[in-house]
Amino acid sequence: MTKKRYKKEHIVTSVVAVIVDDDGRVLLTRRSIPPFLDLWVMPGGKIDLGEPILEALKREVHEEVGLEIDIKGLIDVFEHLTPGEENCHFVILYYRCRPLYCDVVHNEDEVAEAVWVPRQELDGYAMPAGARYILGKVFPELSSHNILNDVDA
Repeated sequence: MTKKRYKKEHIVTSVVAVIVDDDGRVLLTRRSIPPFLDLWVMPGGKIDLGEPILEALKREVHEEVGLEIDIKGLIDVFEHLTPGEENCHFVILYYRCRPLYCDVVHNEDEVAEAVWVPRQELDGYAMPAGARYILGKVFPELSSHNILNDVDA
């Protein structure tokens, strides 16, 4: 049996903020770099060695969209194996967050655009399976009707 080779020889641990404002809108970003190039995701990224998890979450949100957040709690953990040449193994911790303000200034080096999306419009955005799964946990009516458009990337 041939052992599968991965681009990196370790698991990449990441954090993602599911930022929901007081109107029930979710902040989505369209990635301008891999992984998830051109797909809609929530802000987040890798945890640096020695960095506390929640500090990494706050740092990534600020770097990507310029927001300060109030972290409400862990939603779930999702494992993602990237197909194709990238072939990476991710463990992603998703946290529910509330923005302290809603004026987004996105980092154009990583994010093509950032938008506040009402939950009833989330099905119009192509996103990775992990993002769809987590949004279904936050908004159960979405998963019960299986309306979110996911991409296996």
